[in-house]
Amino acid sequence: MNTNFEMVAKTFRGLEGVLAEELTALGASDVTPGNRMVSFSGDLAMLYKANMCCRTALRILKPFYTFEAGNPDELYAKVKEFDWSTIMNVNTTFSIDTVAYSDEFRNSQFVTYRVKDGIVDWFRDKFGDRERPSVRIDGAERIFNVHISGKTVTMSLDSSGESLHKRGWRHAQTEAPISEVLAAGIILLSGWKGETPFVDPMCGSGTFVIEAAMIAAGIYPGIYRKHFAFEDWPDFDSELLESIYDDDSNEREVTVPIIGCDINRQAIDIARGNARSAALEKYITFEVKSIEDWTEAPQPAGVFVTNPPYGRRITSEDMEGLYDSIGKVLKHVFTGYHAWIIGYEDVYFHHIGLAPSQKIALNNGGLDCELREYVIFEGRKDAFRAAGGSIKAERAESLTPKERRAQRKARFTRENDRDERKERRGDKERRGKDRREDKDRGQRRWREDGEPRERRGDRDFRDRERRDRDRGSRQWRDDSEPRERRERRGEEGESRRERRPLDLSRMGRQPQISSDNEIVLNRPAWRVRKKDRPGQSGENDK
Repeated sequence: MNTNFEMVAKTFRGLEGVLAEELTALGASDVTPGNRMVSFSGDLAMLYKANMCCRTALRILKPFYTFEAGNPDELYAKVKEFDWSTIMNVNTTFSIDTVAYSDEFRNSQFVTYRVKDGIVDWFRDKFGDRERPSVRIDGAERIFNVHISGKTVTMSLDSSGESLHKRGWRHAQTEAPISEVLAAGIILLSGWKGETPFVDPMCGSGTFVIEAAMIAAGIYPGIYRKHFAFEDWPDFDSELLESIYDDDSNEREVTVPIIGCDINRQAIDIARGNARSAALEKYITFEVKSIEDWTEAPQPAGVFVTNPPYGRRITSEDMEGLYDSIGKVLKHVFTGYHAWIIGYEDVYFHHIGLAPSQKIALNNGGLDCELREYVIFEGRKDAFRAAGGSIKAERAESLTPKERRAQRKARFTRENDRDERKERRGDKERRGKDRREDKDRGQRRWREDGEPRERRGDRDFRDRERRDRDRGSRQWRDDSEPRERRERRGEEGESRRERRPLDLSRMGRQPQISSDNEIVLNRPAWRVRKKDRPGQSGENDK
């Protein structure tokens, strides 16, 4: 009989409420959103389902040991007290991932070393100096997550292994693609469930449209993965995982258009290859098209979602013009749509020329971004409201009281965390400024009070003498150096300023693909569902 235990699902900032809804729908209990995480309870089946079915989870952790420690020695002693034979043996490989928010533990790498020492020394004391488990960075059989908040240390088993954003369908990618988890979260925040058209006019490698097709078709994101870390645990139930994997009761045909366009033909080719890898190509229409070329939108009105360049890793020759074009196309072509745009710079958002109905703080690739919704309607705002239209997201009105409370709690936690970060950053900047001022003040005081007057006079004389000598050497170089040498030196300087590309053939190396055309390849491996295995389908049985 399976018993319930506590679990933690990690996610991106801003997606805690969406993830809480996903876990609730799967049947999890005690669902509580936090800061970039959601805690919940469930049995072994829920652990497997959370990994297989959650679109907005980065990894699923199973806490097993919580204690208090005020310094590294206490941390080591507490780790060594735990009975590690309940989780692993001397032949088991392990790795440690540490996250610390603590004044007592500022160096997460040192924390990792002390935790490792505690585990290894426990086995040495128990079985002898030569008997100990080995550390492996990649492909470890046990992945431990160490989370420190103040003096509270929580150790968990990572049941996912590789981050869950690595679905397994990505065949190749363009530069700076959006995370699959973030893309799915934005689509779920929009309230889109596959009932109306979905458009991404700047689709890049196709992340938004592929995740949208998976949502519309009811396909679990985990079916493309080859392996989960929990499959290496002693209590792994392969039959239970097979039953969850083979469950296709939620899958359905997609009956609405899903359209992905991009001005770059290479990006469209990559997106089409990714959709083919996910077996979703039949549901998605790809086209090489610029944002300015849109003259007609699919009907009935649906959802417009895109991730335009921010001017950071990816940029455009005319960023203001690009955002101007987005605003014009929305106003004149996508009437009736709900547009969701994630961006970084306020100055570019202003060029869209529309008032957002809501703003949601998100993090994309380490940048603090903002997701904005624009409700596109015809005519004046007052007439739109008088006809029964709503500017605010209609999805919020359909939430249950429990879901609203979860969203409010997650938003309150994020705001408190943001205020604390700002306060810590301000304290750090003030301390650095004070140290610099004290240092400068001390140097001036030594120079003015501590240095003898005779030495200051000698130093000033030497400084003048050195300046005169340097001025004379420059003048000799300009007047007395042979003309040929000056011309040759000038040509060499010009060549240096041209920044000619490095000739790698002289160094015995082959040149790599340029960053503009770089494609990162990934070989996804599929499991084979029971119905698709030889001898299992109806056709093969005949």
